[in-house]
Amino acid sequence: MANSAWSDKILQLLHRMNNFYLPGSCRANCLRFEVNGSKVGWILPHVASLLTRYGDVFKPTQGGAVSLCDSLDSYAKRSEAVDDVLSMLRQDRSLHCLKGWRDERFSVMDKFSDSPVMWMERAATSLFGVKRYGVHVNGYTVNESGEVSMWLARRSPTKQTYPGLLDNLAAGGLAAGMSIKHTLVKECQEEACIPQALAEKARPVSTVSYTYEDGEGVFAESQFVFDLELPPSFNPRAGDGEVQDFYLLPIDEVKERVATEDFKPNSALVVLDFLVRHSFIEPDREPFYQEFVSGLHQAL
Repeated sequence: MANSAWSDKILQLLHRMNNFYLPGSCRANCLRFEVNGSKVGWILPHVASLLTRYGDVFKPTQGGAVSLCDSLDSYAKRSEAVDDVLSMLRQDRSLHCLKGWRDERFSVMDKFSDSPVMWMERAATSLFGVKRYGVHVNGYTVNESGEVSMWLARRSPTKQTYPGLLDNLAAGGLAAGMSIKHTLVKECQEEACIPQALAEKARPVSTVSYTYEDGEGVFAESQFVFDLELPPSFNPRAGDGEVQDFYLLPIDEVKERVATEDFKPNSALVVLDFLVRHSFIEPDREPFYQEFVSGLHQAL
């Protein structure tokens, strides 16, 4: 049977990353964020009260929602009007997330298959609870005996979020207008110095989705997951300063690490998904197997 202490820690991680769905979360008090009649996010009440001060952009609607004004009837108008408000709200010290302004545009839509209704500054997305998408790459090797090892990155101590924690080989947010494949190759090249020809061998294998809340907003995220088998002779190198080092670890050690506070939480879920898909976690040996699988695929 599985190590019960390890299993309990993984369950705690999954609950933490999906706490928006748990009893007592802020979900019951959130207002829907609607654009053009469709819900695209969730807004906490104190954030809604700030937004609706800008009556030429945001308006409260019946049934517990905040929507954009009817005059904002195009992608460009919505994006620019909301960005102007957010630029002013950056001066509000209570909105800590806006201190991390990145000048990165994320697309806003109800489903990934929908056309975006606007773009939004990445740092502000949690204020609106809009779905954020990213790309994560599991880099691994297989030796002559068939033993699997995985490359892990150690994030730079100067990273804005989760400094110094273990991470996937490469990962990045999906910026507005950028394809998944382009983002994959870009992040592999920039973060791990993986040549384009090798990065393009990565296989799309899964998505990992979760939603969590903190005191300021709702983080609804979905990661497109790729597996990249690397030649044993290849060593990734830190490229753009976001990573301080890389480690090639046996899969059993990787499994132990994902249950520790030393791992970036959402990246730990991506590794957990790898462990399930490659049968390093089996239903006959792991009593919480179903909970693990369902916790990795929570679609809002």
